[in-house]
Amino acid sequence: MKIITDTETLVDACDQFAKHPYVTVDTEFLRETTFWPILCLIQIAGPDSEVIVDPMAEDIDLAPFFKLMGNQEVIKVFHAARQDVEIVHNLGGLIPAPLFDTQVAAMVCGYGDSIAYNQLVSRITGAHIDKSSRFTDWSRRPLTDKQLNYALADVTHLRDVYESLRNDLAAKDRSSWVDEEMEVLTSEETYDLPVEKAWTRLKMRVRKPLDLAVMQHVAEWRETQARERDIPRGRVIKDDAIYEIAQQHPREKKALGRLRALPKGFENSRFADSLLEAIEKALALPKSDLPDVPRPTRSPEGTSAATELLKVLLKIVAEQHGVASKVIATIDDLEKIAADDDADVAALHGWRKELFGKQALELKRGDLALGFEDKKIQLIELE
Repeated sequence: MKIITDTETLVDACDQFAKHPYVTVDTEFLRETTFWPILCLIQIAGPDSEVIVDPMAEDIDLAPFFKLMGNQEVIKVFHAARQDVEIVHNLGGLIPAPLFDTQVAAMVCGYGDSIAYNQLVSRITGAHIDKSSRFTDWSRRPLTDKQLNYALADVTHLRDVYESLRNDLAAKDRSSWVDEEMEVLTSEETYDLPVEKAWTRLKMRVRKPLDLAVMQHVAEWRETQARERDIPRGRVIKDDAIYEIAQQHPREKKALGRLRALPKGFENSRFADSLLEAIEKALALPKSDLPDVPRPTRSPEGTSAATELLKVLLKIVAEQHGVASKVIATIDDLEKIAADDDADVAALHGWRKELFGKQALELKRGDLALGFEDKKIQLIELE
């Protein structure tokens, strides 16, 4: 099997792909020991051809690939696109568009919540994908024909999956539903979380404004270190260390050495001083500049029971319309709707509101009831 290892061949291939209405795309990468993913392979297929690109080859410039990813005339089809899109964004400075994610489309078409690629291929095409090569170290060279065939199957079967889902969406008049979902995947904000907001990835385990300020500054310090040193966040310091620092407020190296969650000897490392500076910066904040600690809102009486009813309604609606419940509403959505008719949640906007949100509010108001008939729970419109 031929792999593209030079720019000239890549230009020719991408020029051919640009003539088609869509291409299917997948990437193989490593991320176990780095912050930024190491791109190891790119697989691309058009309606009648497919290639594998070696981005690690010495004589290759990926500019033609990025140009194809930015071509507005060609739909880029991925399965579970987020990590692949993140790689293109990081390396090429753009987000592939227009974009079609078959995992999202499958949920809209009733294939269940977050269905795996091999399961979707099997259900739509009947083909079986040999997964014995899924733990391959894709950075090693040479790769075997078996490994390359496994990688290529991620885009060749995807053609049939895409065409089947596209037709299904059109027949059910749901293409616009998937378009709405792609807005999140193609938003810059999805991939460009500022370092100062790194703390939002963490669980809220602090109760005091000063503790939160320390947590924010230490999380920002860790994010910066991880990016600059190109190592996973957990290899800088673990989440538990951030929580402990936020509560203990260590101000000197000896105090760092007494923390259980920090690696032994960290206080003597070359990174201890910059960590202490981040902590000191937080502790020096005027009281008026301290952040507000998010407080859980107290739900109105009966909210818990209303949430349980909404769960039943969601299950009924999902089954009636053949849509995965996960893509219609989350448990958090249901809890917020139960507490507030005007909750700003996805389930009360766009197609979700038409499908589920309106009935959810009717159920809350008593204009809709649940009944049991013919061994099934039924929706009953009330006068």
